[in-house]
Amino acid sequence: MAALRRATIAPVDESLALEAADLSLAHGLVMADSLVYATAQRHGATLVTADADFQGLPDAVVVR
Repeated sequence: MAALRRATIAPVDESLALEAADLSLAHGLVMADSLVYATAQRHGATLVTADADFQGLPDAVVVR
């Protein structure tokens, strides 16, 4: 519960949706994945995931 209090909710606005669409086309990501990736990039965060679809993308770390 304490972790939720520290969380940031990032709204999806038009510019983020367009960035995500560009990333989807450029990297062959499904739209949901591209929204996650675009949000991480916008906030200067490294995306840490177990989803192999992000393998090889800049600022994305895939853990197993």
